[in-house]
Amino acid sequence: MKLITIFTNRRWRLRIFAVATSLIATLLLTQVVTPSQTLTRDKYLWPFAPTSIWNMPIGSGARYKPAYIQKAYWAGADTIHLYKLKGSDPLRPVYAPGSWEVRCSGTRKTTISVLPVPDSLIVPDTVDTSTPNNSSAFLMPDGRTIQQLNPLARCQKSGPIYGYAHSTPIDIYGNGITGSHGGSGLSAIGGTIRKGELTGSQPIRHALKVLLDSKKYYYYSQSIPGYRWPADRADQVAPTDYKGRNPALVMGSLLAIPSWVTEASLNLQTPGAKKLFYALQNYGAYVVDNAGWDCHYIAIEKGVNEEFEQTYGYSMVGKDGRFYEDFMRLFQALYIVDNNSPTSIGGGGVRRVALAPPIGN
Repeated sequence: MKLITIFTNRRWRLRIFAVATSLIATLLLTQVVTPSQTLTRDKYLWPFAPTSIWNMPIGSGARYKPAYIQKAYWAGADTIHLYKLKGSDPLRPVYAPGSWEVRCSGTRKTTISVLPVPDSLIVPDTVDTSTPNNSSAFLMPDGRTIQQLNPLARCQKSGPIYGYAHSTPIDIYGNGITGSHGGSGLSAIGGTIRKGELTGSQPIRHALKVLLDSKKYYYYSQSIPGYRWPADRADQVAPTDYKGRNPALVMGSLLAIPSWVTEASLNLQTPGAKKLFYALQNYGAYVVDNAGWDCHYIAIEKGVNEEFEQTYGYSMVGKDGRFYEDFMRLFQALYIVDNNSPTSIGGGGVRRVALAPPIGN
């Protein structure tokens, strides 16, 4: 067939157009996909598999149920202690705390017999009525194994480490579900806001962790014993202290801001709250521990609040101010993703944002 005949024949013109369109689409797809394949993340700063509960975005299939969270007296930060250990650091024994109130005492061994820790690692004991959870995670010298303790304490430079040990080490390349949050059995490192995430230019690309007042919010009954997947427990005091009325709000509940709520509709005023808004809408937050009083906590790495205050000129914690008001609006906007499960993390369906890139180290 002559070339001029091909171009004047309608059927051939359509074939050529289809082939050209397919070629252009392939080239464009290559332009989009190739760079993303080269992107990687640091396992210590952004741990666990892309399909981990901590990295999985909320899906289009999420079924939202009201959480009915009210404004709290205090906005709080639950400090998580995270460390990368070196094989050259001295080995120190690990003991269970003498008590929740006086931690740097006792000689009862834990399932973690020793940890290689620098002498500079000091975590003070309790002061007056302050008994922080001090959940902690240690990335071991092999670069893979994570050991976890709660509550962490170490009062002397060359002294032992104190904390109840999470019995099973976890793999930083794995699903990262379990850990040393005593109220839920969930990970200390997963879901923790890291340094730079509230003050930098990049969005927070993982789920968060929150703590509420159990007497006001957490539910307990014989059939719903205060927790749901992915949590594997509730507080020992759950039968007497969990007095919430919403059966869906327990340890392990995934909370998120629904798609119909916007930053503008919440009238958010502060940059830190706007960052939290998109993380809570795209990934949500897991309930991991008990606040113990009328306070809403969010879990942060040690040093985040100091960095936050230095950058913005005010603290994350307190009972008033613009950030406090924004913080409370965020909590009041949270719903429960009621169909979060091992087979439909985040509710399933089309994800709000892309999955995490592969780990590069």
